Amino acid sequence: MSIMTEQEAKTILDKVCKMSKADECTAQLTGSVDGNVRYALNSVSTSGIVNNTDLAVQVAFGKRVGTATINEFDDASLEKVVRRAEELAKLAPENPEFVPAIEKQAYKPSETYSGKTAAISPEYRAGVAADCIEPCRKDKLVAAGFFTDSARFTAIANTKGNFGYQKSTNVDFTCTVRTDDARGSGWVARNLGDVSKFSAKNEIKTAMQKAKGSVDAKALEPGKYTVILEPAASAHLISDMLFGFDARQADEGRSFLSKKGGGNKLGEKLFDERVSIYADPWDAESAVVPWDDDGLAREKTPIVTKGVVEYLQYSRYWAQKQGKKAIGQPGNIIMAGGDKSTQEMIKGTKKGILVTRTWYIRLVDPQTVLLTGLTRDGTFYIENGEIRYPIKNFRFNESPAIMLNNIEELGKPVRVADDESPFVMMIPPMKLRDFTFTSLSDAV
Repeated sequence: MSIMTEQEAKTILDKVCKMSKADECTAQLTGSVDGNVRYALNSVSTSGIVNNTDLAVQVAFGKRVGTATINEFDDASLEKVVRRAEELAKLAPENPEFVPAIEKQAYKPSETYSGKTAAISPEYRAGVAADCIEPCRKDKLVAAGFFTDSARFTAIANTKGNFGYQKSTNVDFTCTVRTDDARGSGWVARNLGDVSKFSAKNEIKTAMQKAKGSVDAKALEPGKYTVILEPAASAHLISDMLFGFDARQADEGRSFLSKKGGGNKLGEKLFDERVSIYADPWDAESAVVPWDDDGLAREKTPIVTKGVVEYLQYSRYWAQKQGKKAIGQPGNIIMAGGDKSTQEMIKGTKKGILVTRTWYIRLVDPQTVLLTGLTRDGTFYIENGEIRYPIKNFRFNESPAIMLNNIEELGKPVRVADDESPFVMMIPPMKLRDFTFTSLSDAV
């Protein structure tokens, strides 16, 4: 029962809303079937399937709010969870930033569901592991990876007549390959909605090549270098910057988009004119559910256009306070780029550093979006259009706000996922000048 039909979900949500005696009631049903296989040291370690369905009910008496959850759906259980939410609401203090439940929304469906992904079997997952392990074993390499697939649904309703239902699927794959002496490391990752576009046999070649190529890394002096960041290397940096695109943070002086003396930098040119970022729930490669966590309908939204900040996210409370329109928070982030692949960008680089991946990224200063982190799993020196040799990993201190003013070239965007980001992202490889490396790292 993890993937309910639209009518099954609506029947339950309608019952919940009718049972409530509160001033208003909002309910959400979510269900998923999640499969996985994990392998390390060239052997499968775990695999499984998890089925789960949950109902969350939120009610309000005036500005007092209570929420309760349950995973049973008979009438007695539905009654129980509604009454529990009401009991909690009556005990809660008033919320000074309370906003009423949303009015009825018009949701335009997006293509988030693939039948082929939903039909993935244990045999398919085992095949993914085998397609990574076998070539590595033959080449005296060691593979460790994780493949997950999910099929899910979400449905929302409230006592103001709003209702939405949508199914979605997702595939996420990562694999690290090490040389058997642990001196070389390579990595590859893919995130997709449709598994028919995925081939573990092809993807593992990238990680194997980088693992073998990263042995005997040389040390370069820390400093400012021209870099090519692969999409996975820059995704977390861009995501962290976009958390600052919050109107309240900016208006209250807590963001790099805050103006001295008050206000925000909406409408100002802050980036290279080649920087254009937008959200589009209906994008063919990165479609997302067409409403946000509050149930607000998402829209195609320009965020940065030719370097100019065009969007700040207004929560429903802050929009009401500031007299602005609240729209659904973006679920995907798409950064425009060019047509070149990473390899083609390397060919056009006289001197530089290729960064496969960044990790352990932490925010140093929210006022400038200064981030610190490390390179990992394949860092290489480029000379005269070719990768000359592997180099030791670096720690970097860099701000995406500065980085996006030092663009030399943007490549073709690809879909990436970041574990710490709520966004599905389409990010291009980036060739940047004056990227700041501050120290060396002994990690491979």
